[in-house]
Amino acid sequence: MRYYRTASVEGPRLVARDGDRAYDLTAARPRVTGFDELAHVAHVASETVDDVARRLLDEADEINPPDEATVRVPLRADEVWAAGVTYEISEQAREAESGMPEMYLDVYEADRPEIFFKATPSRVVSPGDAVGIRADSEWDVPEPELGIVLHDGDIVGYTVGNDMSSRSIEGENPLYLPQAKIYARSCSLGPCVVTPEAVGDPHDLEMRMTISRDGEQLYEEGTSTSEMVRTCEELVSFLTRHNDIPETTVLLTGTSLVPAEGFTLEPGDDIHIDIDGIGRLSNTVTTV
Repeated sequence: MRYYRTASVEGPRLVARDGDRAYDLTAARPRVTGFDELAHVAHVASETVDDVARRLLDEADEINPPDEATVRVPLRADEVWAAGVTYEISEQAREAESGMPEMYLDVYEADRPEIFFKATPSRVVSPGDAVGIRADSEWDVPEPELGIVLHDGDIVGYTVGNDMSSRSIEGENPLYLPQAKIYARSCSLGPCVVTPEAVGDPHDLEMRMTISRDGEQLYEEGTSTSEMVRTCEELVSFLTRHNDIPETTVLLTGTSLVPAEGFTLEPGDDIHIDIDGIGRLSNTVTTV
């Protein structure tokens, strides 16, 4: 099933979508308003998230499927982390921007992946909201990525992520990576969380990104998560080694969709990221 968090006059609601039918799970359990809370209940009950949700469907109100205007970040992840250089084109792109290109090839071929902290909840924006580009950056790009949703270190779902990046700041010096990656509105997640049972093989999903400006499409490319040199399980293993992560954590898995070197985002641009089996994450762009 797919799980959405929507806004309403009564407050946030958790909506489960099973095929073409949608159900308000918060109507059945008022304290369950996000995927993280549902995952917690499933963990306590030693059941899957989908099993817990199915038990609630008879008590839940059937509603119209959620639309983009009402969808919010589907869960509260206390920490968002990200992996880099997991696709060959990403390694090549970061070599091109950097004055120390050999270090990215070393990471791409190494046993240990690159994993870095990405965002706190206050830095994550909802679908439909504006992601940020830094006012002190000259070269900014979105990075569409498959997001792994973790509960107590276990994979309980997948979502779509946008890892916004300043290529000019990181390219100036790799030690500036936190400034290139962590800032206001630097991340977006959504539109939903899909459980592993519904996703199937996370290493065989088609991913696409389009970028438009004033109605003109400037970029459109696609790829597959099968091109990722690391597995989801491997990345999670390195994230959780000697590292106490919060109960609910998201790990972004890297990108292979990189706009050409001359392209940079501008305020007002529209970004659409699609991952088959999960959905579309759309954001506009603003300067922060």
